[in-house]
Amino acid sequence: MFVGILIAVIAVLPVAFPEKQLFVKNFWVVFGFMAGITYIAYVLVDIGIKRDPEVGIMAIMGSIAVKMIFCMAFVLVYSIKAKGNGLLFALNFFSVYFLFTAFEIYCLLRNLRHQNLK
Repeated sequence: MFVGILIAVIAVLPVAFPEKQLFVKNFWVVFGFMAGITYIAYVLVDIGIKRDPEVGIMAIMGSIAVKMIFCMAFVLVYSIKAKGNGLLFALNFFSVYFLFTAFEIYCLLRNLRHQNLK
């Protein structure tokens, strides 16, 4: 549902601001990568929390660190392959990165809260 809302907002922005270039040429590759890596990290941490709630926080922090390493590798490969506006790419990438990270932390901490109430 979160990804659907983000896609809708991203689709409306170029229509609302047609005179500005808001996104890099291959923005959907960046978005798809971030959605995929966040989904994988969320599923792995959710499984870890359900198996042993005591180490849930460590699982969350580990997933965020691994996700950050994969994202840095993606930025390196993308910046080598694609030539273009580096500032626009940085703004696009970090805005999507922080949105997905905030969503992941919110959902996982909400699941931990439910584990603590039991």
